[in-house]
Amino acid sequence: MKTSEELKQTVKEKYSEIALQSKETNETSCCGSGCCSDETFNIMNDEYKDLKGYNPDADLGLGCGLPTEFAKIKEGDTVIDLGSGAGNDCFVARAETGEKGKVIGIDFTEAMIEKSKANAEKLGFANVEFIYGDIENLPVKDNTADVIVSNCVLNLVPDKEKAFSEIMRVLKPGGHFSVSDIVLIGELPSNIRKAGEMYAGCVSGAVQKNEYIDLVNKAGFKNVIIQKEKTILIPNDILSKYLSEEEIENYKESGSGIYSITVYGEKKA
Repeated sequence: MKTSEELKQTVKEKYSEIALQSKETNETSCCGSGCCSDETFNIMNDEYKDLKGYNPDADLGLGCGLPTEFAKIKEGDTVIDLGSGAGNDCFVARAETGEKGKVIGIDFTEAMIEKSKANAEKLGFANVEFIYGDIENLPVKDNTADVIVSNCVLNLVPDKEKAFSEIMRVLKPGGHFSVSDIVLIGELPSNIRKAGEMYAGCVSGAVQKNEYIDLVNKAGFKNVIIQKEKTILIPNDILSKYLSEEEIENYKESGSGIYSITVYGEKKA
């Protein structure tokens, strides 16, 4: 089994490659795993194009939800996006917080930071900043953010407990977060998990849904709710590489599966 540092290095190398790929290549699967399917729909990524502030150049098609849509961002807020990639969620957040607010994107892949900074410069945004840093040790002072968002990133973090404690630390009293992530419900047979990991690279770091919510509660957040939940359906042409037709049917009827959830929580005022 890989150590935390080895896992981080794997993620960093992978996302350095993804930063250079097109959205079309990345969105064939979650987290840019690059596993091809003949089925044309994208089972992970939600559609951003109708959201104010959306910039196609910053959309690499890597998300599994729309956390900024649920984040209750107000004009003048300071917003932090964890795992900001090319800046997609930051630019949507900037449209909500306006020129009086501030948006900080944090990513630990240098290639992503370069890409997001170039996008911000093209857009002429002086109040959007991108910082290199680790989610388990955020390069931000205590009580900085009114709102924290993240899209399909925390499931890749080895120490999720530390990640949520860092979210708690950097949020202002009364602040809140809204994050979209991949979780599991029920025990997936090994072949199902293998198929899922091939199609959706981020599944490999996913934990059980109840464990995920327990981590949020353990960190001390209040009024924790699931704002949105959707089933992640692995295409049959991927499943068939690992399972018989009977096994596929049994899996679909089992109630176990892979889900995208958007979770909200508040720091006590």
